[in-house]
Amino acid sequence: MAASPGAKNSFWGGGQKGTGRARHGTIRSPIWRGGGIVFGPHPRNYSYSLPKKVRRLALKSALSVKVNSGDILVLDELKLEQPKTKDMVRILNSLKVDDALLVTADKDDSVEKSARNIPNIKPLIATGLNVYDILAYDKLVMTRDAVARVEEVFAQ
Repeated sequence: MAASPGAKNSFWGGGQKGTGRARHGTIRSPIWRGGGIVFGPHPRNYSYSLPKKVRRLALKSALSVKVNSGDILVLDELKLEQPKTKDMVRILNSLKVDDALLVTADKDDSVEKSARNIPNIKPLIATGLNVYDILAYDKLVMTRDAVARVEEVFAQ
């Protein structure tokens, strides 16, 4: 439970008898100094999950924007023999890309490890593709297998 102000029932003190004064329910009542809070704020969850159809439509729209602006590059394959950032930088420089989202069909450790330390480059698998990342990066670099995987999602 997160923090919230003390309500009337969460304070000790002030029974009805034994004070020698007039009767009061409790000295911790909200009308007393040092008493509880009447309608204080309580922790709430304001999150909202978008319906699947709306999320799919947003993804389709974001991909359409990238296609129409010519910011999608499709590679036959993206293979590295071993994880080397220098090799990935060389590939990206040959593509003239400096701010991109790299999308592969499946998890590829060599691609992920090679690209994760390059600024403005984010490796991602096709199932993790989202609208925020598509729009946050200038270019979208995908493998053919990743394109096929994304098409499978939209075929449903």
